[in-house]
Amino acid sequence: MDQGSIARILKQVSGGEDEIQQLQKALLDYLDANTEIDASLVFSRKFYIAQWFRDTTMETEKAIKSQKDEDSSEGTHHAKDVETTGQIMHRAESRKTFLRSIIKSAPSPFSTLKMNSDIVDYEDACLIVRYLASMRPFAQSFDIYLTQ
Repeated sequence: MDQGSIARILKQVSGGEDEIQQLQKALLDYLDANTEIDASLVFSRKFYIAQWFRDTTMETEKAIKSQKDEDSSEGTHHAKDVETTGQIMHRAESRKTFLRSIIKSAPSPFSTLKMNSDIVDYEDACLIVRYLASMRPFAQSFDIYLTQ
């Protein structure tokens, strides 16, 4: 991964969201800006939104399940684990809110200014996709699957 390019994109993209949300927003803006060139990008945009929403839901469910497993097995309640689960829940809710706002604001074909479309070009969009894909659980455990 080209961390320098990722840092450059993050610096150029405005927003108070976390790093993942900034990259997601930049990619969605790129796809939105180029739907006139390639109609299949509309499907890609909707697919990414649905996949990210599903990933967020799965992350939340795993956090809740691991919290319940730890509580039932140990019988005690660790404040650190609660804080971590609470942070995961908060981050998941903010990501879901972000994705819902993207869904509700349907792309307008007559928008005059697309801020992030000038920031992200094709190569940057490919880099963002690879970076976001590397954050998925399967990509992070790929070496384990190959070893087994």
